[in-house]
Amino acid sequence: MAVRGIRVWGRGGVEPGESEVPQPFDIDVEIEIDLERSSHTDEIADTLDYRWLHGTVVDVASRSHFRLLERLAQEIARTLLHEQRVAAATVTIAKPGILAGATPSVTIRRRR
Repeated sequence: MAVRGIRVWGRGGVEPGESEVPQPFDIDVEIEIDLERSSHTDEIADTLDYRWLHGTVVDVASRSHFRLLERLAQEIARTLLHEQRVAAATVTIAKPGILAGATPSVTIRRRR
């Protein structure tokens, strides 16, 4: 299950003044969960709602303040893994528009 293209405005960075104003983070999240039951029942109660996934990412990224993207990605993955049905989480965070048109990003994968 994945949600891609989550745009969150947050604070972070290592350069002087960089974390003083909100800036965009583009986040892709993929989680590994057992979809066997929901693929047969067609019931949302047997899976995770995409809105939960999106809301969790937005909440963590908008309230957090870290210097490194790696730390923010770690915090998002850790929070997602609190949900017992999530076996693994992959988080990619990009920071658009800061390298003369190039976009740096980091990806982490965490498993329970």
